[in-house]
Amino acid sequence: MRIPEENRNMVLLASVTVFAAAIARALAVVDHAPMPTDSKPAYFADQTPVRVIGVPFEPNINPREHR
Repeated sequence: MRIPEENRNMVLLASVTVFAAAIARALAVVDHAPMPTDSKPAYFADQTPVRVIGVPFEPNINPREHR
């Protein structure tokens, strides 16, 4: 049974997609990273303040009022 010439690219694309998905699925099942047990969540208040140099960013919400 021969594949028509106009369908060969789609068959090739489908076979490569299925093959890559199978490899990705096998790697996802086999190679899973363990969850860290002693880590604590990061809080926004724990971050060090950053000094802003220059003019603070103000989004241009109305383009007709360009400064």
